[in-house]
Amino acid sequence: MNPVAKYEEKTLYGACNLCEAICGLEFKVQGDHILSIRGDDADPFSRGHICPKAVALKDIHEDPDRLRKPVKRVGDGWQEISWDEAFELVADRLADIHRQHGANAIGVYQGNPNVHNYGSLTHAQHFLGPLKTRNRYSATSVDQLPHQLVAYWMFGHQLLVPISDIDRTRYFLVMGANPMASNGSLMTVPDFRGRLKELQARGGRMVVIDPRRTETAEVADEHHFIRPGTDAAFLFALLNTLVEENLVKPGPLAGFTDGLDEALSAISSFTPERVADITGIDASTIRRIAREFAAADGAAAYGRIGLSIQPFGTLCQWAIQLLNIATGNLDRAGGVLFTTPAVDLIGGPNSKPGHYAVWKSRVSQRPEFGGELPVSALAEEILTPADADSKTNIRAMITIAGNPVLSTPNGGQLDRALGQLDFMVAVDFYINETTRHAHVILPPTCGVEHDHYDLIFNIFAVRNIARYNEPIVPKPEGTLHDWEIYTELGKRLAVRLNAKTGPNMRPDQIVDLGLRIGPYGKDQGHSPAMAFVKMKAEAVLAKLGLMPSSGLSIEYLKSQPHGVDLGPLQASLPARLQTQDKRIHCLIPELINDIPRLERELFESKPNGELRLIGRRHVRSNNSWMHNYERLVKGKARHQLLMHPLDLESRQLRDGQMVRVKSRVGQVEVEVQASDSMMPGVVSLPHGWGHTRNGVRMQVAQKHAGVSVNDLTDDLCNDVVSGNAALNGVPVSVEAA
Repeated sequence: MNPVAKYEEKTLYGACNLCEAICGLEFKVQGDHILSIRGDDADPFSRGHICPKAVALKDIHEDPDRLRKPVKRVGDGWQEISWDEAFELVADRLADIHRQHGANAIGVYQGNPNVHNYGSLTHAQHFLGPLKTRNRYSATSVDQLPHQLVAYWMFGHQLLVPISDIDRTRYFLVMGANPMASNGSLMTVPDFRGRLKELQARGGRMVVIDPRRTETAEVADEHHFIRPGTDAAFLFALLNTLVEENLVKPGPLAGFTDGLDEALSAISSFTPERVADITGIDASTIRRIAREFAAADGAAAYGRIGLSIQPFGTLCQWAIQLLNIATGNLDRAGGVLFTTPAVDLIGGPNSKPGHYAVWKSRVSQRPEFGGELPVSALAEEILTPADADSKTNIRAMITIAGNPVLSTPNGGQLDRALGQLDFMVAVDFYINETTRHAHVILPPTCGVEHDHYDLIFNIFAVRNIARYNEPIVPKPEGTLHDWEIYTELGKRLAVRLNAKTGPNMRPDQIVDLGLRIGPYGKDQGHSPAMAFVKMKAEAVLAKLGLMPSSGLSIEYLKSQPHGVDLGPLQASLPARLQTQDKRIHCLIPELINDIPRLERELFESKPNGELRLIGRRHVRSNNSWMHNYERLVKGKARHQLLMHPLDLESRQLRDGQMVRVKSRVGQVEVEVQASDSMMPGVVSLPHGWGHTRNGVRMQVAQKHAGVSVNDLTDDLCNDVVSGNAALNGVPVSVEAA
């Protein structure tokens, strides 16, 4: 008899939490068995859109390689242990190291999946807080750190990132982004293809600037190659064109914007004619794009990861915002606006706007931001012994849903460093390239086994939305949610370290509180920073059939499993600003002081003939752990080195042969693929592959191993201002293997 036949078949609704698009899904289930997954046609935001990753939620749930119980390392193997034994072992070892060597002897790395899971966002601090370590790292500093730093400096809060109003824009300038593969990133936009068709149908245009003709560039109205690392010069040249041709028109923004003229003056040497050769884009094209952007009835400049993970990432993100401001497209329908999320992490009472360089890393003196140090400094903080001032090195590590050996620069060095630790604990459900070094692994439930609310990606969505979903399948017996793991570890550490414990609330209770005090809740307007939205919120509530006296709550969202549409993004400035003076700050000393470095690098250093390495994104792949599902790796291999035919010919190489790629820090051997989608002089390897290290227990991934691009990226190559890793534009050589 089929073991699931005794259960009634049900149709349930949830969300995909594997990427930033947060698409709504329809599940057919029997008991704990998922029968099928399809897009939710009734979801007002994703509108039935689905990509291959979402279907893999079933594979994650059923994966035989996924850990269900805690394990501890015994020799070269692993032994299952009880939760109580695991908690005691972890709390004892961390407390011992804390007492012997100090708080900073313990390092923490939190991976990308943490922001996709609200239990981790609400409760990880219960575990990490009592440790009081300053050695905290995350995927932020190999990703979007420059966005957050610029938002903090200009608008007063690290999460106050302007969002492209793609549903109404007439001119969409895309740099260093591939939303056809990502469905947005720091721009939550499910069904990007459908929204682009709508943009073009209303007479709008999308212009893509990228060193690869990406999937997005293929469907763009216009694409231009640009040499990696020169994007800031291109953006400065656009801005100079606006100045020279009297096209700087900030409109209403002028009334609460400081330093715009001074900022534009500081970059005046970057004219289109001067930067044409170094960028690879001719001056006439630069000037035309600037004019078109300024003339459009709503234009949005969007620069994503390709702009951030390079040596001048913060200058790039600053220039993007200057372009939107100078043309009056910030806080404008069809331009870029700020969201009004139902749970407000920006204007709420527990908001964390950020801080910069309050402390620095011990070895390289790299600045912290928002309480985290750049992860490119992590390996040296382990490997460099305690110094003469008795400042300790990292002796123990905590990794949470992360695989930094494959996802941070000079992964080989970090791999060696992790092997020297006194103790390591991982909250993860895989034994991967990083967690194989752990002494204890604590596996949480997976996405379909717990409830879900998007705390972060609603802040970056192209419409205001809210959706809460209950678990799709029952929590398996003997398992724990991540927030339960953090809560229990926090309690035991607090006793050992004489620290305080966090409030005893479930994640859904915290979100319910956030909804009630948020802009659409019954206590709306209690936050002064959100008072501006009160009347608009009441109109939204009326459309939903709610009164201000009831407002949004978890109970209401439970009755709306497809989610609720809270309307398009609205103009909200200056009230939404979080700067103390409620003004936009364009003149940022740290960035003005960084312009000479850009000058030296682009105009004074001599070309060395080396190729420049960049990454790439695929719709089936987001993180290294997504390579353990057959449906996401089947078909043609996609982890080859892409290289322009002219670059192959000049090196007497041929399509399909094995080549050796070398950088300052390492080398890999990989198959090369000729591709005229690459700009000459630029080669590309995707992120997240390289499943070849001993001790990894991910069978499917190991059969499709590939090589790790981060065995080539350089931990010494960073954006100096933010400390963000420069994973794009890495100098490499390529020769026959």
